[in-house]
Amino acid sequence: MLNFVICDDNKNLVDRLEKMLETLFTKNNYDAAVVFKSDNADDILNYIDNHVADVLMLDINLKSSKSGLELAEEIRKRKKNPYIIFTTGHLEYAMVAYKYKTFDYLAKPIVYDRLEETVHRLFEDANELSKTYIKIDNKNTIIDEAEIHYIKRDGMKLIFHTSSRDYDTYSSFNKFQDKLPSSYVRCHKSYIANLNQIKDVEPVSGTITFMDGQTCSLGPKYKKDFMEVMKDYGNFE
Repeated sequence: MLNFVICDDNKNLVDRLEKMLETLFTKNNYDAAVVFKSDNADDILNYIDNHVADVLMLDINLKSSKSGLELAEEIRKRKKNPYIIFTTGHLEYAMVAYKYKTFDYLAKPIVYDRLEETVHRLFEDANELSKTYIKIDNKNTIIDEAEIHYIKRDGMKLIFHTSSRDYDTYSSFNKFQDKLPSSYVRCHKSYIANLNQIKDVEPVSGTITFMDGQTCSLGPKYKKDFMEVMKDYGNFE
């Protein structure tokens, strides 16, 4: 899922942009949502410090404690990966905006077709970043691989557990194992664990505890190899 954040000092424009985005998400079966919106730069920075924000749509001529360009500079100091899309009625800022690894630039008033084109390219780009996002089905459902704690096989389905929600799809481990980074290791016949999200492992009881408090099983067949990988990975001595 891609989380969109909007920052603009025009409340009517923010509401209109949110509705446009929600319409095109539904139309194109994009797994995305507008998760936060504000007219204040500091609110945006506070949000991204504590939540996942994949796409930030920023007004350049922001009447706040910081301009949209200054906000983008602060964002890049804290987060290198989020997409930044600038919106403004001042065309002279366009070239300056791209120094902040800008994905696109939308001139105001924002036109639906132009917005849809940008979001479509954004999803194509995200789908191609196999080291960052995992596409789990044919409905453009993509998950940041760093957010996944474990993958569980449940009958004919796979459940991708993240701290915010669970995603499920009808598939098999074999389809995804080659796409997963080295931090994902099989720990049970029904589980693949993300080593980066593991908080603790109890080899005797065969229990793996993740950062969000959820647990999964460590199967006897996989225990020795899994613990060796954990040791080599630097998680445990």
